[in-house]
Amino acid sequence: MGFFDKLKQGLAKTRKALIENTEALFRGGAVDESLLEELEEILIMADVGPQAAASITGSLREKVKQGKVSDSRDLRAALKEEMRKGLRTGQKIMCAGEKPYVVLTVGVNGAGKTTTIGKLARRFTDHGFSVTLAAADTFRAAAIEQLEIWAQRAGAQIVKHRSGADPAAVAFDAVASAKAKNIDVVIIDTAGRLHTKTNLMEELKKIKRVISKEAPSAPHEVLLVVDAVSGQNAINQAKIFNEAVGVTGIALTKLDGTAKGGIILAINKELNIPVKLIGVGEAVEDLQDFDAKEFVDALFD
Repeated sequence: MGFFDKLKQGLAKTRKALIENTEALFRGGAVDESLLEELEEILIMADVGPQAAASITGSLREKVKQGKVSDSRDLRAALKEEMRKGLRTGQKIMCAGEKPYVVLTVGVNGAGKTTTIGKLARRFTDHGFSVTLAAADTFRAAAIEQLEIWAQRAGAQIVKHRSGADPAAVAFDAVASAKAKNIDVVIIDTAGRLHTKTNLMEELKKIKRVISKEAPSAPHEVLLVVDAVSGQNAINQAKIFNEAVGVTGIALTKLDGTAKGGIILAINKELNIPVKLIGVGEAVEDLQDFDAKEFVDALFD
């Protein structure tokens, strides 16, 4: 099964919540205000978010006024176009320029952060890049051991300290070690508990400061890992992490387990942060670069 087919399969619950619920609206007849209001409600229920839903239906309203959408059968194609326009495809996460290329990963516990790091490391090593993983989540039980397993699977090196050690020191040592060994990529795991507490955010800021002392242009990517199942709570998480460390991209995991895949549109509209990676399964190859056209096609087709 190719990735597009896996994407379609993974988005089955979202398609049912979003597209199948709108099919009754696309069966001919005039497009009036009540129909557009019903469409907006369906979009919001699929976690597209009130801002993105209002923006999409507002654009459709204009197209109706301009005669570009004459009946509800035209509405489906117009909705697909507006959803595609509402999504940003960010620059891919790729090793380029100064070495090491440093990816700082953040996110709450349970979002799939360590798994995403492992899959990303494997992608880099499969393309011939050398990788060091930094076990800077020193507080969660078994976090270091989990990252060690992924390092072995990916053929990557790992820098770790004892449990409870200073996370910033681990990150610093990983970057310094990578520079000394001419390693291509460093991916840093971080703690994810209590994202509403100041102490975690201050710790992440410290890690970022320390990294930049060893490599002035680092981190080159601040990747927020978000569980799609969390729906609108993902927006709140992203806002807090973005204020603390300046998120450059989002990895949206567990899309195959939720009807809330519309959260991608909400994230783009409300935060203007591109979704760069999406996960639609357990296998390494199920973590892929996000492509807006491919995503919308998989929802509609």
